[in-house]
This record gives sequence, C-alpha cells and structure tokens, in this order.
Amino acid sequence: MANSPSILSTSQREKFSTEEKTSNTSDEELGKVSKLEVDETASDNSSTREVITDYRQLITQVISPEDDPSLNPWTFRMWFVGLGLSTFGGVLAEIYYFKPQTILVSTMFLAIISYVIGEGLAAFIPRRGILRYLNPGPFNKKEHAAIVIMASAAANSALGTEILAVQRLYYDQTPNPAMSIFMLFSSQLMGYGMAGLMRPILLYPTRMLYPTVLPLISMFETLHGDRREVQLKLKLFWVAFFCIFFWEIVPEWIFPLLTGLSVFCLANPNSMPFTLVFGGSNGNEGLGVGSLCFDWQYISGGVSPLAIPLQAQMANFIGYLLCIAAFCGVWFGNIYEAQSFPFLSQTLFFANGSQYDQLLILDENFEVDYTKLAEVGLPWYASTYVVTLLVSNMSFSATIVHLLLWNRKDLALAWSWAAPSSLLRLARNFNWRFWEASEMKAPANEEDLDPHYKEMLKYKDSPDWWYAITWVLAMVVGLIIIYEANSTLPWWGYFIAIILAIICILFFGALGAITGLNASVSTFLQMVGGYLHPGKPVANMYFVLWSYNSVNQGILLLRDLKIAQYVKLPPRCTYTVQIIGTLLGALLNWIMMNSIVENQREILLSVEGTNIWSGQQPQAYNSQAVAWGGLAHQLFDVGQQYQWVPLAFLLGIAAPIPFWVIHQFWPKLRMDYYYTPIIISYIGWLCVGINSSVLSYFAVAFFSQWYLRRKYPVWFRKYNYILAAALDGGTQVMVFILSFAVQGASGTANMFPAWWGANQGGNYDRCYYYY
Repeated sequence: MANSPSILSTSQREKFSTEEKTSNTSDEELGKVSKLEVDETASDNSSTREVITDYRQLITQVISPEDDPSLNPWTFRMWFVGLGLSTFGGVLAEIYYFKPQTILVSTMFLAIISYVIGEGLAAFIPRRGILRYLNPGPFNKKEHAAIVIMASAAANSALGTEILAVQRLYYDQTPNPAMSIFMLFSSQLMGYGMAGLMRPILLYPTRMLYPTVLPLISMFETLHGDRREVQLKLKLFWVAFFCIFFWEIVPEWIFPLLTGLSVFCLANPNSMPFTLVFGGSNGNEGLGVGSLCFDWQYISGGVSPLAIPLQAQMANFIGYLLCIAAFCGVWFGNIYEAQSFPFLSQTLFFANGSQYDQLLILDENFEVDYTKLAEVGLPWYASTYVVTLLVSNMSFSATIVHLLLWNRKDLALAWSWAAPSSLLRLARNFNWRFWEASEMKAPANEEDLDPHYKEMLKYKDSPDWWYAITWVLAMVVGLIIIYEANSTLPWWGYFIAIILAIICILFFGALGAITGLNASVSTFLQMVGGYLHPGKPVANMYFVLWSYNSVNQGILLLRDLKIAQYVKLPPRCTYTVQIIGTLLGALLNWIMMNSIVENQREILLSVEGTNIWSGQQPQAYNSQAVAWGGLAHQLFDVGQQYQWVPLAFLLGIAAPIPFWVIHQFWPKLRMDYYYTPIIISYIGWLCVGINSSVLSYFAVAFFSQWYLRRKYPVWFRKYNYILAAALDGGTQVMVFILSFAVQGASGTANMFPAWWGANQGGNYDRCYYYY
C-alpha cells in the first residue's frame, strides 16, 4: 500500500492507525457499525445477526464478558514466546522504518504465530517432573494476550531513532550510546506514565469502546474456542503463509519488475511525463497510475486491505483520485516552481534544484545564523510535498469539526468528568496519598458498569504510583538528556511539550476510544514548537519527540490496556509486559538503526533511494525540523512562499460543514458515508514511496470487502482475517530473512544479477530514469 499523506514517520503511523479506525460510532451510526462487527465475528447462527443499538450490547455480544480466573499468564511459555517475538518485532520494525514506504508489523500475525508456537510448546514439552513448571497445562488465552501485548509494544520504530538517524546523516554527529539509549527509554515511557494515570477517564468507562481492537479480541476467542473450527482456520493459515513466504523471494529479489508492472512504461520507456504519472516501482519515482504490484509487502504494508471496511475504502479511493489530480496539477502547472525540483521528494532544495545544505545556514550550536541565511537563501520544497503538508493540516482541523458535528453526544459523554459538578465531586474526594487508592473500584451506579471492567475488579490493579514513578523517571531522564545532547531545547520548552502531550492524550485519546478515529497532531506540534523556538531546528526535533511521541505512546498503552480488559488479563501482568516489550524494542531499534545507517548511508541520503532502502523518513523529519524549527517565520508567515500551509487549518474547519448540512436536509444522499478528513488526508497519499501497489491494493480490498463479503458471507466471516494474518506474516518473515541475507541490513547488499526483470541500473518497471 502506498504511503501516508504525512511524510513524518510518526504521522505515517497515525495514518495507518486511522485506516483501521474509520468506523464512525456516533449514536446515529452505532447500529450500522455494530451489525458489521457481529457479522464479521459471530458464528453462522442467524440469531447472532441482531442489529445492536448500544455500547453494552456490542461489547457483550461481540465479546464474551465471562472470565476464568484460574488461567495463569505468568508461565515460561509467555516469557519465552513473548521475548522471542518482541525481538523479531523490534528488529523488523526498524528495518521497515528505512523502507521506501512505511510498513507496520502485523499485530494479527503476531497473534496467530504466538498461538502456534504456544500450542507447540504445550504439546511437546513434557508435563512430568521438573519440566512441569515449563509446561503447566494447555496454552491459555491470557498467556496469549500477554505475549501479543509484549510483542506489539516492541514492534514499533521509536521516534527517537529518527533524531539519532538525522544527527548521523545530516549533522555528522554520532551521539553517545548511553545517552541515545536513555533518550529512547525516556521518550518511549513518558506517554505511558501520562496515560496510565488517565485510566479512570479513558479506559474504564463502557463508552470507551476502542473499536479497533474488536477483531483481535474476536480472534483470541476463536483460537481458544472450538478446536475443530480452529484447526480448519489454521490449515488455511499455514497454506497461505508458506505460499506467500516462498513467493516473496521473487518480487523482492529475483524479479523486482513485479513490484510495479506498468504497460505504459514498457510501451514508452523514454518519456519523463510517463514516469511521473505511470511509474512507481522505485521510491519517489511516480504516481504508479495503472501499475500492477505483485509484492504483498507493499500491497498490505502491515494494514491488510482484507481488513478495512468498504466504507473506509471508498473514502480512501476518492482521496486517491483527488491526489492524482492535485499532484499532476501542481507539477504541470509549475505551481511553487514545481518543475525546478523533483516530482516527489521529502528533502529541501536550493532554488536551482540541488539539495539544500542546512549546515551552511547554521552556527556551531546548530542554530540559524541569519547572516548566513541571507547569503545562502531560503530552501524550497518539492511542490507535491507542499500539497501534502497543506492537506495534512486541513485534515487535522477537519477531524475535530467532523467529530463535533457527527459525534457531539459521544464527546459530551466522554468529557462528562470535566463538568463543574464532576470536578467538584472529585475535589471533595481527592486523596493526596494516591498510592493508597490504587485499586480499581466500582462506581456508585453499577447499572452503568462495564461488564468487562466488573470482571477485572477481582484482580489487583497496577497502582497509580507505578505509572506516576514511570512518568517522573522519564521526565527527569529527559530533562538531563536535552542538555547532555546539546538539543538547544530549553527546560521551559521541554515542559510545554509535556503539557501539550497531556492535553492531546485527553482529547484525542477520547476520540480514538469512542470512534476509532485519530487525527494527525505531529504537524501541529511541529508548528507550535517552531514558533516557540525560532531558529532552532534541533530543538524542534526534540520538542516533537517529547510531545507527539508521548501522545502516540500513551494512546498505544490505553489500547493495549483495553485488550487486557477484554480478555481479563490481570493489570499488573499487562503493565509488566508493556514496559519490558517497550524497552527491549527501543534497544533493538537503536542497534538496527546504527547498522543500517552505517551500511546504507549513500542510499539514505539520495532523493530516490532504491526499492529496498530509502531515507525518506529521516529526510522528511530533518526537512520539517529545518523548515518549522529554523525558518517558520521566513517560510510560513502570511505573505511568505508557503503561507497556505498553516492557513490550511482554517480551510479544514469549513470542509465538513457542507456534508453535514446536506445530510440534515437530504439524509437519503448519505453524506454521512463521506468521512471528510480521510478524503482530505488522502489527497497527499502518493507523496512518497512505491506507488505501484495502489491499484492492486484497491483491487484486493474490493474483492474481499465487496465480492467475498456479499457472495460468500460465511467463508468471509470464518477465514478472511485469518487469511490476512497469514499473508502479512509469511511476507514479513521472508522480508526479515532477506534483509539480512541479501539486502544489506547488516552489511553489503548482494543484488540479484541484472536481467530484463531486474533492471539494477534504473527503475525496475523500466520507466525513464530521470534522477
């Protein structure tokens, strides 16, 4: 699948999360969405097709509220499989960070493969003698959930590695290893501490549904349910897994033309306009219109097209068509001097089209020297990237307005704790000895008590002081780091970043929990950091690290805590596996980042890269830091060359209103099906990466969500998501192997010998190579 509309990798993660979260669960829409969930996850019994009308029905009919307290998650199998998959996920996540497009490690695959390994250990380890401690009984659901939570916490590329990569690539600095590791630990755990203290607001209430985790919970219940049905599903899983596992060797190494088969480029291989529009097999090559991709790594990207509802796919498709029109319009219209720069790029340029050397305008403290800036001149973006920044800002404000229009009742309930009467009641009952009030407690009105939360009351909660200490330690370490690393970020800016993170977690955490939708906040926070600390690009990177990354990590923690609540995993086990997985993943991210930057430096600094490695994410992070952090007033103020990028926030406010107004007067037009922020954000979708996969992505998505879902509903419910996990899993294991074996993740790359299907000297789809 093609890349996110925002180049910054943190925003890319948000975008991929948003793809999974496009179900609008307002009161008006809940019945529609709920029926969808039940049809996907329930058995064939026609009684399970009841249309659900409220939250309580949804979380009790889709997910069983029953608990078996005898199930023990603290087993050798949990630690062995959890640490093993955390290692796999942490390494693979960082490899994917340096790919031509952002790809995520599939959580569904982690769930399936951990089940297979756990069942294998339960079957083959003897249960007699001392070995009975290693194999206490059948592999259970709580072990399984603990493994997945640990591995998924590790399987994210830490944002801090972006800063370290940028410093090595663009500032010729190699940060101290100890400082680097502690920076990663601090930035990864800061949001955990914040969000952990918000559990009573963002986790425990019934209306905090977290709809994105429902398919995973359904899979847990299926795998630990009827054994015969599980065996049939696993048979399909293994067939698909090994088929795609061996197939991936072909497009990834032997026959890379299959990454993007373009009949247009084969017919006219000497035309640059053809490359811009129809090419797409290499990073930043072109829009890939009409290309066919046979590499599942890029079709799926870890967020399978088999799993995204058709309504969301339609919004994506509309945005995709608008993206083609917008990019072609700015390029062929030469808007923002488009034809002086590469068509697709994330870096900055001089006016003559050569790459901008930021060190020419910085002093010895890496702050902007305005005398040097006057001599060198302002940098320029590729015009398509300007479009991407503009629509990213529009999408941010459009998301807020859309949710205020369509989900205002949900938001009012989510923020009912902030009503004056509720705040007064909290103040009266406040106990400053918070460590003495660490247990989960039932509310006075038990009729509104979440049945899953009620079952969790029997377990000891993770005390608030655990999260408070996590937060305080992360803050103290971070405060030391900003001075030891010469970040140029002052202490007061550091604390403003933390305060902004708290506010964003409260607001956007509630939105994600209720509706499954997340807005991209990274560009907004970069803008705030830039205006707070003008002339300091490095300070901007660190400001975003401790603001945006804390928001991202906090929301991930709450998501995993909800998974634990649905499967009744004891809170202290959840806290433990989350912390261990996060720390292990951050350490492995750092090791892999150093290895790849050292061995692939020239490719990472190039505009296009290859179809294997790309520096598009550190390039984007660096260019955003220089532009917003160093030159915000010079580039983005009213009257400057990119004034419409910040003004796009105002345009986004107006965008959802016409759709809402039309729906009020003419509801039969179904304007509620058009999610404006998603459509807007996808106008910048093709700004980076391998775009030849888009047509194949939509073809697979419509085949699954429209044809199979309608024509073969029983097969779809039973096997669609298992098939998605198998395809992602087999692909990702082979990519992991190839990355080290032949693609140079830890040394010299060994490319397949050049032949017609492996055009090693140019674009693999044989389009005109113009770089």
